[in-house]
Amino acid sequence: MEKKILSGNEAIARGAYEAGVNLAVGYPGTPSTEILENMSRFKDEVYCEWSPNEKVAFEVAAGASLSAARCLVTMKHVGLNVAADPLMTLAYTGVVGGFVACVADDPGMHSSQNEQDTRHFARFAKVPLLEPSDSQEAYDFMKLGIELSEKFTIPVILRSTTRISHSRGQVVLGKRQEAERPIGFEKDPPRFVPVPVWGRKMRIRLEEKLEKMRALVNRHPANRIEWRERKLGIVASGIAYQYAREVFPEASVLKLGWSFPFADDLIREFCSGVEQVLVVEELEDILEEHIRALGIDCIGKEVVPAIGELSTDVLLASRARLEGRQATEPQTSVLPEVEDLPARPPVLCAGCPHRAVFYALGRFDVVVTGDIGCYSLGTFDPLNRIDTILCMGGGVSMAHGMDRAGDPRPVVGIVGDSTFFHSGITGLLDIAYNRGGSTTIVLDNRTTAMTGHQCNPGTGTTLMGEKVQAASIEAIGKACGIENVVTLDPYKMEDCMDVLKQAIESPEAWLIVVRAACPLHARKKLGSTLRVDEGRCIACGKCLNLGCPAIEGGGGKPRVNPLLCSGCGMCRQVCPVDAFVDGEEACHD
Repeated sequence: MEKKILSGNEAIARGAYEAGVNLAVGYPGTPSTEILENMSRFKDEVYCEWSPNEKVAFEVAAGASLSAARCLVTMKHVGLNVAADPLMTLAYTGVVGGFVACVADDPGMHSSQNEQDTRHFARFAKVPLLEPSDSQEAYDFMKLGIELSEKFTIPVILRSTTRISHSRGQVVLGKRQEAERPIGFEKDPPRFVPVPVWGRKMRIRLEEKLEKMRALVNRHPANRIEWRERKLGIVASGIAYQYAREVFPEASVLKLGWSFPFADDLIREFCSGVEQVLVVEELEDILEEHIRALGIDCIGKEVVPAIGELSTDVLLASRARLEGRQATEPQTSVLPEVEDLPARPPVLCAGCPHRAVFYALGRFDVVVTGDIGCYSLGTFDPLNRIDTILCMGGGVSMAHGMDRAGDPRPVVGIVGDSTFFHSGITGLLDIAYNRGGSTTIVLDNRTTAMTGHQCNPGTGTTLMGEKVQAASIEAIGKACGIENVVTLDPYKMEDCMDVLKQAIESPEAWLIVVRAACPLHARKKLGSTLRVDEGRCIACGKCLNLGCPAIEGGGGKPRVNPLLCSGCGMCRQVCPVDAFVDGEEACHD
């Protein structure tokens, strides 16, 4: 047996490969991204792609599954919102080849706009839910998901979390097992076409599948009772199980790995064997609510927080509350707070092309609706130029709503290139179709930067490494009906100012594509390293308004950190006295 140390995401990918998955698709989103990146290493046997969005990915996998392929689709929790439409109906039609949707939740909102709980979706869609507690289970449960999916002809959700996805542990590996069923769709409209006359029967069959799963889930090894002392019994799933075992080592535990449908018989057996029941779950009180509905008295969110990520420290405070002791609340930061240290909010990288756009927008009295991506950082000082953020693609559509509501100020919608392809096109189409007057700016940095520089339809490459025709944002804008389409180099700041002024003052809709590669992705400097000529500098502070981390100030004349400077030259363009010079230039008196 081969053993490897793998992250949860790596383990899921390996489990999918060994389960005979033929197709793996998704949309990048932390903490799920590395699953598909690792799957692409098996490209000789598995077709992999980054789809334009999660709904498309889900539908691609659904189509492949109905042709008997074994499929994996990956996304983060908010991505399942986008894919909810096909999920709900695929539960009715069922699948042929094994279908697992791996959805990674983000308790604590490490890199997300909310911390919703995917377990609600499993119950909502009436599909099986698996929750691994470590890398070995992530590997095992991925394989189990394919098995259950084919056994019950139903999509399965594998719920990971940030801690499971990114923590590493030992995994015992096996060999790839190919499916015996040949690839090929078999026509059967009453099974696959959910028009009402057939859909009503599908609804009944879904309930029948749930009943069969309920009979199995109570005795399945993914769910187990660990008897220890009977004074306290803990019900837990996922990473919460690990924390509970550490903080309550003496307690009996009901570990739920296949956590929906609920294992009612097993829950009753466990709860009747202990004096007190504590439900430890991360985020919502889904298990607690169901256990109470069974008529079983239990303790849950009275002592275990419903907000934020769990940890051993959090549960130690929960144990103190449970035992009636004064709880020492856990630190929210690894480092202690020191009052005399300056705040260090996240900032756009040195040389980031987005910076010029936000700086230019600061010269105009406009409302800026933002979106999900690196450019979200444009909301912080000193740029301070994003006013709202809602969801992927919302920057475009919200701008149209404000404009049509009659906001007295011009409205500018900001979206990145990958987000534009994800869900910005339909918003732009709405603006053109309904004769809106807002300005849409697409910040095209030639990659999906926020999640680690993945390709997208505009980059000209695929996840499999193939060279393809890059989608043109400008051509799409024209096709939508936008007549005023302009492409800008953000490092030419005067051009940015001029075009923005023209677009903002125009009563018509504009599409401005601001194109320059992300310097981190390009891995090269944009120009020579600069420095401040102190003889010329008048300490006006205008360069500091760029918010560039390479320009250090805070008192007196600013200076350039040569280790951070990318040579983009924006500081030269805003300095009124030409104080920024090439590093090798002599000082001027």
